[in-house]
Parts: sequence; structure tokens; C-alpha cells
Amino acid sequence: MKVQTPVINKSTTQKSIPTAEFISIIAMLMALVGFSINMILPAFKDITEELALSNENRVQLMVSLLYLGLALGQIIYGPASDSMGRKSSLYLGLIVFIAGCMISFFAPTLSVLITGQIIQGIGLGAPRIVTLAIVRDNFEGDHMGKVMSFVMLVFIVVPTISPALGQGVLFVAGWRFIFIVFIILTSVMLLWVYLRLPETLEKNKRKPISFIQLKNRFLEVIKNKYALGYTIVLGLSSTAFISYLNLSQQIFQLQYGLGPLYPMYFAILSLSLGCALLVNSQLVMRFGMNYLSKSALWATSISASVFAIVTIVTNGSPPFWALMVFMMLVLFCFGILVGNLNAMALKPLGHIAGIGAAIIGSISTMISVPFSIVVGNSYSGSVLPLVLGFALFGSLALGVYYWVTKDKQTV
Repeated sequence: MKVQTPVINKSTTQKSIPTAEFISIIAMLMALVGFSINMILPAFKDITEELALSNENRVQLMVSLLYLGLALGQIIYGPASDSMGRKSSLYLGLIVFIAGCMISFFAPTLSVLITGQIIQGIGLGAPRIVTLAIVRDNFEGDHMGKVMSFVMLVFIVVPTISPALGQGVLFVAGWRFIFIVFIILTSVMLLWVYLRLPETLEKNKRKPISFIQLKNRFLEVIKNKYALGYTIVLGLSSTAFISYLNLSQQIFQLQYGLGPLYPMYFAILSLSLGCALLVNSQLVMRFGMNYLSKSALWATSISASVFAIVTIVTNGSPPFWALMVFMMLVLFCFGILVGNLNAMALKPLGHIAGIGAAIIGSISTMISVPFSIVVGNSYSGSVLPLVLGFALFGSLALGVYYWVTKDKQTV
């Protein structure tokens, strides 16, 4: 793809922009989600101390409930972007995100801080879901695939560098200034979108928000065995991943005493997940989503069950190298699962792909967040709750997967 190639723009009233700039805008908007989740992780210890929390596990709610807000946001901004236009929806979401950051910056208590996180999550629903609609508006077929392949690189790079950036902010300022970084970055994106990104949904193609239609679409998803089944599998599989995000700072920095080296090891594990996305893109046409997903679920369940025994024998603190190998394996498996399960859940919903994706994302997150909170609150200086989380929810996901596919040989 040549960077000079203009973006396909179906509107007759908007100017096109170079494809390279379009990809940059979309990628940075989607990067906001990764930054907001991962940059704050190194600050958990400082937040616990400043807010005088009696139980350091409580700070994990910052991540879990941000995901909850994100689930709600996707349902809001999907229909909103079809009604008020793509850019207006982005403006609204980014402004809501900034408001959430301001609340978190000034938060005197954990409750207020978490309220800010939920509001941030709701705001992030816009860049998470509207950007996909914008790509669909501008590209189709192989061209869309090419653009999305560039955008997907964000999901490899951002989780890798985010904790290091957060650690850098902590070195020069307090944890609250991480939210100032978010506000500055979001303000730049707002200006960039306003000045350069064309509106891709013309007014005569917009549809009023219909709550009845939204209810009908929701019922359509949950009544479809395959859409609902794969969504449940995705939610159960995501439980352990969110639990890992919740616990990574306590495990690496406190239990294993890595201190400022935590972002480096987090980056290594993030690369294993990113590599899975690349490997999956190469293997999926050869082996199929069904085979790859089933293999990843089996690998997660078996490896986690075996490692649980190792963890028990070592009193909850297995050798660090062994923990890293285990985490690289299960995160690689999760990277295989997340794209394939989303695609398989959406397959029977092609006629409502946009709102279908939002509903699937919301339902799967609603499943994973409560369970991840339970896993996180079970932590007491041992990695066993996390390992058992991968074993238990991996096995449950595998069971649901076989229930979904028992009458279906291929997907």
C-alpha cells in the first residue's frame, strides 16, 4: 500500500486524506484503550500507599471496572455513531474520557478514583467501536484487510510500551500525572480528528437510535447458539487475562521483587500475545479458526492444570523463569483465541455486524469482569489464584466450546 494513496471517501462533501495519515489517526485512537489500561499498572503500589488502602487488592478494581465501562460504552457509541455520525460520536466519547481522567486526577478516595475509571471506560467505547465503523466506511475487501493489519500492530506495540511509559511518568511526577498525559494525548487526538478526519457517514444515511431495534438485536445474538456460545467462550477465556492485568504489578513488583524492571517483563509477555496475532493470521487459512481455537483452549487448560501442581508444590512461588514460560504460553494461546472467537461469534451475524460486534464485546466483558474481580481478590502473595484462574476458566471455556460445536464439524 502506497502512503500517497487517498482514503476511499464515499462522501461528496468531504476531502480525502492520505492513507498513511488515516491509518495513523485510527491506530492512535485505538491505542488510547491500551494506554489507559496498561500505563497505570506500575502506579498501583503508589496509589495503595497514598490512598491508605488497607487491602492492596482493592486497587485492582481500577482495571476491572474500566473494562466494565468499556463494555457499556460500546453499546452506547455503536448505535450513536449510526445516528449522529462518526466524528460527533468520537468527539463525545473522547470528551467523556477526558472528564473521567479529570475525576481520577483529583480523586481523594479509591471510590472516586474508580468512578473516574468507569467514566473513562465509557468514553473509550467510542474509539474502540467507532474506529472499526470508520474503517468499514472507507475500505472493503482486501484493502480493509491491509488497513486493519497495520492497525493491529498497535495491539502489539502499545501493551509492550505502556507500562514503561507509566513508569517513566512515576520517575518524574506522581501517579496522578499519568491522567494528565492521557488528557494531553486525547486533546491532541480531538484536534487531529476535527481538522483532518473526514466524516464517513453522510447525513442521509444516518438512522435514528431505536431502543426497540437495539433490544431486538440483543435478543437475536443471545438466541443464536453459535453467536452466544462463542461469546461465552470469549468471556470465560478473557477472565484469566483480565486477572493477569489486575495482578501483574503485585506479582512482579512485590512477590518477585522486580521493582522498576516490572515494565520490561510485562513487555516480554505482551510480545508473546502480539506474536500470537501474527502467527494466527498466517495459520488461520491453513488450519481454520475451529482447529486453532480448540487447540489453544486445550493447551491453556492442560498447561495451567499442570502448572497449578507446580505452584502448590512451591508454596505459591514457582521459579520466576518457570512462571514466565507458563505466562508466555497461556498469553500466546489467548492471542490465538481472541481474534478467532470474535470472528466465529460474528459469523452468523453478518447482517448486523456493527451492533453485533458491540453486543458481543459487551456480553463477553460482563462475563469476565466479575470473575476476574474474584480471582484478584483471592491473591495473598501466591500466584496460585491466577494459575487456577487459567486452569478453571480455560476448562469451562473448553466445555462450552464443545457444547457449541458438538453438532458442527467446521466453522
